[in-house]
Amino acid sequence: MSDAARFRLEELEVRLGYRFVNPDLLQEALTHRSAAHQKAGGRKRQKAKGAGSNERLEFIGDRVLGLLMAEWLLERFPNEQEGALGSRLAHLVSRVSLAEIADRLDLPQSLTVAAHEARAGVQTAANVVADALEAVLGAVFLDGGLEPARQMVRDWWRSALDAQAHPPKDPKTALQEWVLGRGQSLPVYETIGADGPSHAPLFVVRVTAGGLFGEGRAGSKRAAESAAAADLLEKLEG
Repeated sequence: MSDAARFRLEELEVRLGYRFVNPDLLQEALTHRSAAHQKAGGRKRQKAKGAGSNERLEFIGDRVLGLLMAEWLLERFPNEQEGALGSRLAHLVSRVSLAEIADRLDLPQSLTVAAHEARAGVQTAANVVADALEAVLGAVFLDGGLEPARQMVRDWWRSALDAQAHPPKDPKTALQEWVLGRGQSLPVYETIGADGPSHAPLFVVRVTAGGLFGEGRAGSKRAAESAAAADLLEKLEG
């Protein structure tokens, strides 16, 4: 590891508030698939697709986040039942929420991506930085156990959880309730675009209702539909 790379990792450790026993875990958490493939020289016989990237750490980090967030919600809202808790959880661990936290931690500047992907803006794509944040959390769990991971979750998500005076509604549900409450037809969703590399796709969805339309862009159709619904709701209620 170069001195510059080591310094970059140490700076991130300060922002995370955690010092890794095994810094290689953090480096792996920050390695995008494109960089891992480039490092391997694009060899066809590379061990497995995505090997050397942060995908394995993202896999475990996603589960760690779900567990720790569910634990915290049970503590904070002892009288709420599964439906309300599930709505809170879905909002807090959404790609949008993860990307916002990653940006606050300046995580994009620490990511290692292939040069051509960096030029395409992959380094700042919401789904890429959200996955990287989960990978970092997975790396912390493997390096230090559940307690430091729990502390990070509660530090990073505290303001978002405090802002949830009531269980949030998914934008698609809220839009449907809005139109039905006014005797209008159900919203119609249409995927009008899909581009970007296979590992970082960008879907563009348009939703029409109430004589207006909204558009959303995200790394999955479901997230793009939610973004489009939120956009249209703002127009309808504005």
